[in-house]
Amino acid sequence: MKAYEVNFDGIVGPTHNYSGLSFGNVASLNHKMNPSNPKEAALQGLEKMRLLHDLGVKQAVLPPHERPYIPVLRALGFTGKDSDILIQASQTVPEIFESCCSAAAMWTANAATMTPSLDSFDHKLHLTAANLSNKFHRSIEAATTTRILQAIFSNSNYFTIHQPLPAGAYFSDEGAANHTRFCRGYDQEGIHLFVYGKHSFSSDPVVPKRYPARQTIEASQAIARQHQVKNALFVQQNPAAIDAGVFHNDVISVGNEKVFLYHEEAFVGGDAIVQQLQEKMSVICHQVHSSEVSLKEAVDTYLFNSQLVTLPNGKMAMIAPKECQNVRTVFGLLERLKNNASLPIQDVYYLDLHQSMRNGGGPACLRLRVVMNETEIAHANEHVFFTPELHETLKNWVNEHYRDRLLPQDLKDPLLMEESRKALETLTNILHLGSIYDFQK
Repeated sequence: MKAYEVNFDGIVGPTHNYSGLSFGNVASLNHKMNPSNPKEAALQGLEKMRLLHDLGVKQAVLPPHERPYIPVLRALGFTGKDSDILIQASQTVPEIFESCCSAAAMWTANAATMTPSLDSFDHKLHLTAANLSNKFHRSIEAATTTRILQAIFSNSNYFTIHQPLPAGAYFSDEGAANHTRFCRGYDQEGIHLFVYGKHSFSSDPVVPKRYPARQTIEASQAIARQHQVKNALFVQQNPAAIDAGVFHNDVISVGNEKVFLYHEEAFVGGDAIVQQLQEKMSVICHQVHSSEVSLKEAVDTYLFNSQLVTLPNGKMAMIAPKECQNVRTVFGLLERLKNNASLPIQDVYYLDLHQSMRNGGGPACLRLRVVMNETEIAHANEHVFFTPELHETLKNWVNEHYRDRLLPQDLKDPLLMEESRKALETLTNILHLGSIYDFQK
C-alpha cells in the first residue's frame, strides 16, 4: 500500500518568548530577555507548512500547549484564582514561573518518537510522547502531548499511543530529534537509527563536560522495545559536539529515505554505524568534513536542522533556514549538495524562521515525521491535515488572537492568559480535537 511521510508541524503558541530556559541550546541562551513576536513566529511557521504542501509533501499540524500552565503551579503549592497564582508565582519563583509559560512545544521534533506499521512486529503505527526529563519547562509537556496524539490517532485498530517513559534522568527521552528512519521508499521496511548522549547505568559513562547529554541509551532502547521495532541501530553523540551546542542529533545530521547527511564530528564510532547502514540498505552516507563547515558554523546556522524531504517526482529538496545563506562555507556546501550527481537533492529552499531560530529551533525542530499508509491517513483526524483552506483559517486565527510583541515580564499578565485560552478554545474547534486542555475540563 502507498505510504507517505507526513510532517506534523507545531503551531507556535501565543506565549512564544525568549526566557533563555534551555541550557545547552546556544541560540536560546544568546537571545534571553529579548522581545519576541508571537504573531510573526506563528505566521512564519504556517508559511513553512504552506511551502511543503505546495511542493507536494504531506503536511499536518499539531496545536500549541496551554500556557501559562496553571496545573503545575497548583501542584507546586500555589492556591487561589488563576490570576492570583500568576502574580504569586512570578514574584516568588520567577524561574519556575517562566518555565510554566514556555511555548517550546512548538518544536514537535521533540514531541514523540514514531514507528510506522511497516516496521513493527504487530503491524501498528506506534507513537510515544517524549518525557523530556532533562529540562523542567519541557518535562511538563508529556501529558498534553499524549492527549493530542490520542485525539488525532484515536483508532486503536491502527494506532498505539504509549504512555511516556518513566520521568527522571535514567530514561530521559527527547523524542524524534534523536531518531532517524532509513528506507528504500516510505512503503518499504526501514532501519531505525537511535542517537543517545549517555549510558545512565554505566559506571564510567562518556559524557560531555559543559552541557548535559539529554538522551539516554536506556530511553532509546525502551522506545524500540515498546514499538516492537524490527530493525534498530544505536549510536552515541560525540560529547564534544554536545559541548559545542549540539543538544539534539538533528542539529548535526539529517536523513531521509536512503540519504544521510552528517558532520564528521557527530558521533562516537560513527564509521561503524555508517558501514552498517550501507551494508543493510545501501544508504547514501555523505559526510561533511570540518574543513568544509566547522562545528560552530553548523550550530550557528542550523545547517543540519534543515528538512530533507522527498518530492512527488522522487527527487529530494532541502528546506533550510535563511541563516544558511549568510555564511559562505555553509551556502557553498548546500550548492555542492544540490549539484552532486550521487545525491538526489534537486533544490534548496531558504526560509525565514528567525523567530524560532532565535530560540534555538530550525525547520526540522518544528516538525514530527509520521510515516502513514493511505488507510492510516483515512482513519486519523482529517481536520489536522493541511489544506489551502486550513492555511487561511489558521492565518486569520493567528492575526485575531496573537500579540506582535512580548517580553518575559508580560507573561504574568492575566489578560495574556485569557487571550491564550480563548485562542486555544477556538483552535480545538477548528481542528475538531475535543477537550485536550486542562482549562477545558
